[in-house]
Amino acid sequence: MRDSATFGRARGGRLMFGACAVVAVVVTLIVLVVSGGSSDDRGAPRVPGASADARPSPSPSPTPEWDTDPDSLAALGDSITRAYDACSLLSDCPEASWATGTSPEVDSLAERLGIPTSARWNLARSGALMADLPAQAGRAAAHRPDLVTVLIGANDACRPSVERMTPVAEFRADFAEALRVLRRSSPRTRVYVAGVPDLERLWEQGRSHPLAARVWELGICPSMLGDADAVDAAAVERRAKVAERVRAYNAALREVCARDARCRHDGGAVHAYRFTTRELSGWDWFHPGRAGQRKLAEIAHRRVTAEHPPSRTR
Repeated sequence: MRDSATFGRARGGRLMFGACAVVAVVVTLIVLVVSGGSSDDRGAPRVPGASADARPSPSPSPTPEWDTDPDSLAALGDSITRAYDACSLLSDCPEASWATGTSPEVDSLAERLGIPTSARWNLARSGALMADLPAQAGRAAAHRPDLVTVLIGANDACRPSVERMTPVAEFRADFAEALRVLRRSSPRTRVYVAGVPDLERLWEQGRSHPLAARVWELGICPSMLGDADAVDAAAVERRAKVAERVRAYNAALREVCARDARCRHDGGAVHAYRFTTRELSGWDWFHPGRAGQRKLAEIAHRRVTAEHPPSRTR
């Protein structure tokens, strides 16, 4: 990041120059009015000593709200950011995390940005719901990171039944509260928000694997993956409701993020990405494996380092 003192002096200089320019123009106009000063052939007052084609200098550009080269990073979220089942069965593998990991095979966002390991904090928790995000945001704010990443929401949809999924209004309110908590102590932190993956797409990919459906019977995302082989009307309707809820969650993330000048949504890239079985965990065919974590890192790096926020993907 740029040195704040140097930046402050430069910005202050631009403001002083702008103020002086305004005063000079006002004084000149007063003199011309009083003295009946001449005009050019377009009827505009001519400033003495200036050419007829002279134009005022443009105003300084506003200070950009997004930093494409952060020096520190705190990752918030759930088991995806903890790289659960990416390395071994039923365990987190933070070194393979898309956000903060150190694995060369993944080449995490922090690695791609050149952030030292001492300035990255993985504060995500496996099993976390959106209701847990404000507390995570509070812990992140204590570090005053340049960048915070957020990837959460799958557990809000992956409930024992459709009826127990987190209501969209609660989901939106908890995300908004998390941003407020972060801003109270770390107002200048940038926030990158990844969308909730397409859970129905994961079902479509995994159901063709001879072992996936048997593993899912152990209780992995039952609202979507339960009775994985069933294709009757009730099963189709249940999965459609989960898929629609995920889309609603992503809309809420995008809407809340858009109200914060230092928040950037992924534009729908994560939800739109079609994970393959090769990119899913070989332990559960649900969480991203190392290849899937690498893809999440690629998407995040592209979005974080872009000069402008992405347009909506879906």
